[in-house]
Amino acid sequence: MKSLFITAPGSTEIREVARPEPGRGEVRVRVNFLGFCGSDLNTFRGFNPLVSYPRVPGHELAGVINAIGPDVGAEFAPGTQVLVVPYTNCGTCSSCRKGRPNACRNNQTLGVQRDGALTEEIVVPATKLLTSRRLSLRDMVLVEPLSVGWHAARRGRAATGETVVVFGCGMVGLGAIAGASAAGARVVAVDVDDGKLAIGRRAGAAETVNSKIENLHDRLQALTEDHGPDLLIEGVGLPETFRACVDEACFAGRVVYVGYAKEPVEYATKNFVMKEIDIMGSRNATADDFRGVIAYLEAGRFPVDAVVTHVVPFADAGAALAMWAKSPGAITKIVVELGR
Repeated sequence: MKSLFITAPGSTEIREVARPEPGRGEVRVRVNFLGFCGSDLNTFRGFNPLVSYPRVPGHELAGVINAIGPDVGAEFAPGTQVLVVPYTNCGTCSSCRKGRPNACRNNQTLGVQRDGALTEEIVVPATKLLTSRRLSLRDMVLVEPLSVGWHAARRGRAATGETVVVFGCGMVGLGAIAGASAAGARVVAVDVDDGKLAIGRRAGAAETVNSKIENLHDRLQALTEDHGPDLLIEGVGLPETFRACVDEACFAGRVVYVGYAKEPVEYATKNFVMKEIDIMGSRNATADDFRGVIAYLEAGRFPVDAVVTHVVPFADAGAALAMWAKSPGAITKIVVELGR
């Protein structure tokens, strides 16, 4: 069978590899669709410090079970359409013992610390499978990236009656918008691209701010009667947006960082104490987050067709990564079709 490898920064190659066989508690999935993530782009560009080369990228996948190993439940029989939770959890580190396996100290995500799913077939534990009877396989690949933002909204305790600001209308930001909106909050989407802000509104944002041409502070003060937002979720990864979360939060507000800053961030720390802000990190997503996003998509509440900007065949996957690397701001989601 064939797999696509990123062999070095900027280089890809399709190689023949051995077909995997499922062991105890495992299934083999014929990968039908795979979504490219920002982490895949960073691996291609040589910016992902967690990756060694060569690496098969990809962790946003959906496909059909074509073989099962011993001790797999009847709900995952051959022919079942599934998506995969792409993280591992050791069960013994402090995060796992606290019931937060998404933050496992020893996590290995498909396509990052281990070879991923840009391959014709892949073997995964049955415990990492979820399914939907209503979503298409193409739409199922959106569940994982949206779940990361959905988890950030849950981590920040978004609630009815609150104002929640989400920085960035990429896939993770859209997931945070959807999650906060589903929780009953009024969501303000912030971006520098009017097209992405329009998608953010369709994903659940009640208000939008183009911070490139509008004064962010003045708009947020006007929207909150000069108090500031209750919760701010950072999904961009820039020092200025990291700082803006702390500066704009209301007294006793909350901040969730889900983006990685690309360089060190300097703060005037008095607002941490004066406002008594809760500052939290958010990593990956839980199975419950996946289920929440599946239900949200099944209800038709998300603009799927506006988000998937490119669908390419497996043979063109390497070229699609190169295209994305040349203009990362122009693309929201690339989906690779490996076969139906």
